This record gives sequence, C-alpha cells and structure tokens, in this order.
Amino acid sequence: MRSVVLLTFAVAAVLAASPHAVAAAPMTADEAVAIALQKSGDIVRADASVLNARSGLWGAYSFVMPSVTLQGSRGGDNTRDSRGFQAFGSAPIPNFSKDFVGYNGSWGLTGSWAILDPSRIVGLSSARAGMKAAELGNKSSRADVRLAAKVVFYNTVKAMHLARVQAQALKLARDDERRVRALFEVGSVSKSDLLKAQVRTASAQLDSTLADHDVVTTRRLLAAQLGIQEGQLGEIDSTLSNEHPTLDPTGVLEEARKNRPDIQAAEASMKSAELALRSAHWARLPSVILQGAYTPNSVTSSNFTRGVFDVTNGAFLGEAHTDLSSKTKDDVRGSIALTMPIFDGFATDSRVAAARGQLLNAKETHDALLRNLEAEVHQVLLSYQAYENMNLVQQKYNVGSATILDLIDAQVQLQRSASELVSALADIKVAEAAVDRVRGKAV
Repeated sequence: MRSVVLLTFAVAAVLAASPHAVAAAPMTADEAVAIALQKSGDIVRADASVLNARSGLWGAYSFVMPSVTLQGSRGGDNTRDSRGFQAFGSAPIPNFSKDFVGYNGSWGLTGSWAILDPSRIVGLSSARAGMKAAELGNKSSRADVRLAAKVVFYNTVKAMHLARVQAQALKLARDDERRVRALFEVGSVSKSDLLKAQVRTASAQLDSTLADHDVVTTRRLLAAQLGIQEGQLGEIDSTLSNEHPTLDPTGVLEEARKNRPDIQAAEASMKSAELALRSAHWARLPSVILQGAYTPNSVTSSNFTRGVFDVTNGAFLGEAHTDLSSKTKDDVRGSIALTMPIFDGFATDSRVAAARGQLLNAKETHDALLRNLEAEVHQVLLSYQAYENMNLVQQKYNVGSATILDLIDAQVQLQRSASELVSALADIKVAEAAVDRVRGKAV
C-alpha cells in the first residue's frame, strides 16, 4: 500500500511540475490536429486530387450533355479603282470594277448532342465513382494526418514529462550522494558505496541532459508535422489522463470494415476502373449524334461600279452601277447521324488495355486492405492493451528496506517507475489515436 501511495504522489508531482511559465492557453492535441489539417502538405495534395477528379467528372459530363454555341459575325469589303484584263477567247478584254463596297452579317445558335453514345455514358458513371473515390481518399488522408499529428504531439508531451522526471532524479541522486558521503566520512559505509553514488549522479546528469535535448527535438518534429515554425508552438498542454475505455476487438473490426475511408475509397476506385473498362469496350458500338443550327437573321449587301465593253471589239461603252442585297430570317437546319468505328488504328485496343491494367491495380489495392485489416486491428489493440496495463508499472516498487542504502535504491526505483508510468500514459494516448484511425473514427 505504501508503494502505491508513494508512486502516485511522485507521478502527481511530475505531471504538475513545469520548467517554464505556463501560458494562458497552451496548445492541446485537438488544436495541433486542427493546425495540421490546415497546413499539412498531404492535405493540400489530397485536395488537389479531389479537384482533378472533379475536372474529370465535368469532362465526362461534357461528352453526354448537349453543346450549344452562340455565334455572331460581321464582315465588310471595300475595293477602290480595280483594273485588269480578262481573256475572252483569244482576245484580251479590259474588265475592271472601279469601286466595290460590301458587307455581311449574321447571328444564331449551333448545337450538337450525342443522344446515344454507350461508351461516353458509361464513362460518366466511371467518373462519378472516381470522384467518390477521391473524396474518400481525402478523408483517409485527413485521418492519417490526424494520427501523425497526435503521435508527434504526445511524443512531445512524453519528452516534456520525462525531462521533469530526469531533473527530479538528478536532484535525488545528488542528495543521495551527499548522504552517502556523510556516512562514508563517519565510517558507516565503504568507499565502493560512495563510488556507486557518484556513478548514479553522473548517470542521472547524462539522462537529464539527454531528456532536455529530446524535448527540443520533439518540439521541432511537432512543428514540422504541423507545418509551422517551432517558435509558433508556444506552450503545450501536457495533461495526461489515466482513464481509458475498454475496447471490444470484434466491435472494432466491424467498425473498421464499415467506416474506414481508405477501404471505401478503394472500393469506389475499383468500381470506377470496372466502368472505365466497360466504357473502353463499348467504344466499338455505334453512336447517334444530333446536330442543328438556327439563324434568326442574316444580311448580305454589296455595291459596285463596273466597266461595260463591246464584246465584239472590246470598246469601252461606259460604267454600270449595281446594288445587291439579300436578307434571311429564321434559317433552321438540322441533321442526325449514325457513326460506328470500323478501324481506329488500335486506339480502342490501347484504351481497353490501359483500363484493364487500372482495374487490376485497383482490385489488388482493395484486396490488400481487406487482407491486412484484421491483422492491423489486432496489432493496434494489442499495443493499446499493453500500454493500458498500469498495474505492471506500479508493482515494480517495493520498499520494505532495513538500511539507508536500501531506501536510496528504493527512491531511485520510484523515480524510474514514475518515468515508465509517464511514458505509458503518453503511449496510451498514441495508441488511442491509432485505434480511432484503424476503426475509421478519426476522419
């Protein structure tokens, strides 16, 4: 009972101590995750994948939806003092038009619609499945970033607590060395006991220095994971709770099968690849295309002056002025065409082969996730349960000593147990984040 009380007191003192002034609002694990989800390069790339998939979806829609274009044109021609000759039989005859002025203009609508194109219709379904896969892949990437941020965050918290433990262990080692030296000077202990105490102090000094370095290193790793400068981290919330839920392996596995976004994304990718292969095969089928045009108004006008000649002798007779114009209203045109590829230079065969390869890759990715899912869940739960067992840590300390040296050894053991307890508490937080990731909860 005494060992449990002493261990609890030591751990409480370690968790409450702080080497720096506590900030008004230290960064929590959830805040670190929120920053990572905004700054992480993995999230940026996942968002880009969604945009690429959306582009492919819109492109697939463009092949099956009607296409309508508004057209308008206005043109003119102005020719001054045009002269020349024209051969009439074997005799050259002057023929010229002094002036020519003309213009034309029209506006209207043109459109086309592939009302029956099996390959493009199935391609649209494939693009929809690809869009769903990209969105689920984005959720999976967010879950990975969430897990990675929590792992680095709690590693930083663990390093902070261990640095405090090692600082207290160093203080305890120095106090012990002074007591042993005093006992040695009065002849109560041997020289070897004093040397052992000095070795413990040196070892504690080294451990404390290394622990301080670990704090600096883990803070830099955390900043890199969050995509910010190390100086922007500020204070970190180092609270560690010892309350953890009990997990049912069967329930966790069932949740993982239903909720994991990476598995759902793999299923959507496989469906998209299957439809893409069908679309490639159906490119050999005939398609029906409807085309049409509507011109509400079209105007053409010209004015020119030309020379008039006697066709018998080529004599110039004078000039003639001519005005020509035409107008068209409500010009409607339409056509329907049936096309069927006969030979396209193996373009369809190339598309089929590429689609089949994509399907094989998508199917293998999906099957591999399902094959490894049960083992992944089992491994994560084993880690969680191992870290959760605090009784093993508490049973390591047993006082019941008769001499002052035994008491010193017991105090050192208490500090080691406190260190292991802090590590276990932080590792539980990491294991909890891993469990949430494996069951599809952290999305």
